[in-house]
Amino acid sequence: MSKLKYFFSFYKPHLKLFIFDLSCAFIVSLCNLVYPSIARNIINIYVPNKELNMIIIFCVVLLGVYIIKLFLNYCLQYWGHIVGVRIQGDMRKAMFKKLEKLPYSFYDETQTGTIMSRIINDLMDISELAHHGPEDLFLSMVTFVGAFIIIAFMNIYLSLIVFIFLPIMLFFLVKRRKKQKEAFKLMRVRTGEINAQVESSISGIRVSRAYGASKHEIEKFDKSNISFQKARAEAYRQMGIFNAGINFFSDLLYLISILSGGLFFYFNLIDSGEFTAFILYITTLITPIRNFIAIFEQIQNGSTGFERFVEIMNETEEEEAEDAIELNEINQGIKYENVTFHYGKKDIDEINYVIKDFSLSIPKGQTIALVGPSGGGKTTLCHLLPRFYEIDDGKITIDDIDIRKITRDSLRKHIGIVAQDVFLFSGTVKENIAYGNLDASDEEIIEAAKLANIDSFIETLPNGYDTYVGERGVKLSGGQKQRISIARAFLKNPEILILDEATSALDNVTEMQIQDALDKLCKGRTTIVVAHRLSTVKNADRIVVINNEGIVEEGTHEELIKRDGMYASLYKYQFR
Repeated sequence: MSKLKYFFSFYKPHLKLFIFDLSCAFIVSLCNLVYPSIARNIINIYVPNKELNMIIIFCVVLLGVYIIKLFLNYCLQYWGHIVGVRIQGDMRKAMFKKLEKLPYSFYDETQTGTIMSRIINDLMDISELAHHGPEDLFLSMVTFVGAFIIIAFMNIYLSLIVFIFLPIMLFFLVKRRKKQKEAFKLMRVRTGEINAQVESSISGIRVSRAYGASKHEIEKFDKSNISFQKARAEAYRQMGIFNAGINFFSDLLYLISILSGGLFFYFNLIDSGEFTAFILYITTLITPIRNFIAIFEQIQNGSTGFERFVEIMNETEEEEAEDAIELNEINQGIKYENVTFHYGKKDIDEINYVIKDFSLSIPKGQTIALVGPSGGGKTTLCHLLPRFYEIDDGKITIDDIDIRKITRDSLRKHIGIVAQDVFLFSGTVKENIAYGNLDASDEEIIEAAKLANIDSFIETLPNGYDTYVGERGVKLSGGQKQRISIARAFLKNPEILILDEATSALDNVTEMQIQDALDKLCKGRTTIVVAHRLSTVKNADRIVVINNEGIVEEGTHEELIKRDGMYASLYKYQFR
């Protein structure tokens, strides 16, 4: 589907309102053509013949036309904008749904501020284009063509003089369009970059303050700000050339019209009424040309924004296999079979594999701990299981079914994750716990909080479970956020549990308290634990030691200590 066809497809749900808007624009443009004809009749007929009644009648008719225009212009402004707002809302909804379906790799490579710029700033300009673009173009074209046809009927030679001049203006428009479009596109890119810079700096303001790096953040912002200013200045320079050129050609057309019309009147080729009407129609003709300046700016802004919208909509979504099945329950366990994976694009020459030819079997109900130095791919292995990323080679199976043959929703429904970096949404405690099961009752939410040992603390909050936690849970401590995350997992009640450094950022006392909740959470579930604190994995059914070459050793805590290998060295180092 072409971009233009795709753009107009968003008008379909609002077609009746859009047609009403264009109808109003059409009638307004016809009304604009009435005044010069009435002026010509008054000057040529009614004034010389002293027909006062006809002068009054036509003035009343003109007043009626203006009253009709008053109502129609209100409809254009109000209902026209409603069309734009609704189309903008549809596009924003479509983009957000698309964003929810994009793979993790997209968010690894795209800054949040850039996405925000596309979903808010770009779509605002698309809304203006969706409203004003067709409406103003239609109104201007009808007025322009109507005035030109009337001039041709008045005097064909005068219309030819005007017509010869118009291609020069058209050539200028086409020539400047490409440069202006490129400048506006660069401005959009720089807008996204400065939004990303602001989002990053505001999100990390506590870190920058703690490290006395405010000056550094200001310098980084200044670079983005200057880059944005230059791009915007270039866009306005191109727009200035365009606007000044159009205004000059409009003035030149007006001058040519006065000169040619004056000469025709001087040599008695037209009368005074026709000369007056000709000048008025030329003014009517120039008005849509001048309006086109504003329309062209909207087209540049809107089309650039729409191109960036299309870029998002063309991103590859998380795809399901054609024969994908629903995973209803887990009876056996998990197997990693010769799994190979690397981050980034698949078509690059040099590939740095995070995981290569990795195999591991996890029986149902067992707790497997993954330990070892950083960079061995432990967290990556956890991310591959719910298909946050797709493996390059090998396969991962649940009950001997390749997870690529299982729908993502049903797969992820059976997996709960408690990570080191807990993300809490800006909302209440209850809303954040409820993410484990959005259909849960208040009683189920409270029970999950009790199991996570957070209920007693929540009851001390000003509004209990309805207390606002702040952006990313800023009003809560690390341990409190972690327990809410555990309560969320309890509420989900998954068959597979992933604990990714769930206590590594906590103090020893808090870690011990949370470990009790985690032990309850792990009971009866197939659990994968990633930990650097080896004290938290001593009771695992099996400990798997991993480095960047794969599995080094595995066994129980006691077996690995006796073996006196890498695990024993790491353990002795921590508890020396």
